[in-house]
Amino acid sequence: MLKEHQQFILTAPAIGDEKEELKPGDVGTIIHIHPNHEAFVAEFSSLDGETVAIATILPSQARPVTHSDFTHARTMPATA
Repeated sequence: MLKEHQQFILTAPAIGDEKEELKPGDVGTIIHIHPNHEAFVAEFSSLDGETVAIATILPSQARPVTHSDFTHARTMPATA
């Protein structure tokens, strides 16, 4: 079970609160867990620490980070 402040890997596409397109493989950090762990709110950040998106994620859309995962960068489109 994922916990607050834990990093995770997105396993399915998701849409951020401001309509940002998040893709499988994106790394997020859990900032709030809804009651009964039915969903959680996550922050997705750029490598320099700027918040790129906040999104509500279902547990089925995420998996824990493992020792064999590594960081891969992609560019997010600019938001208006």
